[in-house]
Amino acid sequence: TTTAGKVRWRCKSTDCGASKTRVNDTTTKDFATFLAWLFSKRSQAEMPGGGRTFRRKTRQFWDLWPMAPLIDEILPVIYVDGIHLGRKAVVLIARNDTHVLGWYIARSEHSDAWSALLGRIAAPAMVVTDGGSGFAKARRKTWPDTKVQRCLFHIHNNILTKTTRRPNLLAAQELKILARSLLYIKKSKQADQWINAYVQWETKWATYLNEKSGYTNGQIGYTHKRLVEARSMLRTLGNSKTMFTYLDKKLIEAHGILPCTTNKIEGATNAPLREMLRHHRGMKLDRRLKAI
Repeated sequence: TTTAGKVRWRCKSTDCGASKTRVNDTTTKDFATFLAWLFSKRSQAEMPGGGRTFRRKTRQFWDLWPMAPLIDEILPVIYVDGIHLGRKAVVLIARNDTHVLGWYIARSEHSDAWSALLGRIAAPAMVVTDGGSGFAKARRKTWPDTKVQRCLFHIHNNILTKTTRRPNLLAAQELKILARSLLYIKKSKQADQWINAYVQWETKWATYLNEKSGYTNGQIGYTHKRLVEARSMLRTLGNSKTMFTYLDKKLIEAHGILPCTTNKIEGATNAPLREMLRHHRGMKLDRRLKAI
């Protein structure tokens, strides 16, 4: 009893009593605050506690290295792409229609880096790619039976870099129209019509494209070099038979309508990540990699 006569109860265990202190683990709360900052436009000074306190409480999370899981499930379609951090590093990413499946950090897009990423994921029926360097070799080695679909939007953009968006030459104007029509092909018949139209374009302008002239450095080369480069690119794509894989009847029967662009990974994954890096400019390279 107390001096006032009230009854009080005391535990005789040494783990109890007024001298025992309880440590509140705020790691989960601090991690949520850290992610709230990372995925927002706010500066560190605008976060709870201000800049210095925020940095002290969240410093531990920069030591984390998230590990990509092993994917054993065979998926119908996987999209692959890379986020370049200047010339210092690239994060290779793979995802399906709903979420990211894996990632790999490398100095550049070489075949060994792509193989390291693809090797942790079961080979899908089809992979959609923008044709980055090293991927084709890695795919043949790691996913030999997987069909490849080259992103038609990237092909369209690659052609426009050769013709420009406002071409003056008639041959370039016609090729630009062909490039635009690529984005609207939904059936095999339309794909055949496009191929025929392109062959007609090549035949029509063959003599024109083969014209040569002298450069200012004294060398002899193609007069319309950029159009010749566009022709070479389209010939290579045609020989690889990767432009219209999404119209393959067997694949459609097995998996339904298939994509022809990498928009799923470009818009749903890479765009928000690039936006995050813009909002928090000035981070060191290792922190940018971890943030991604």
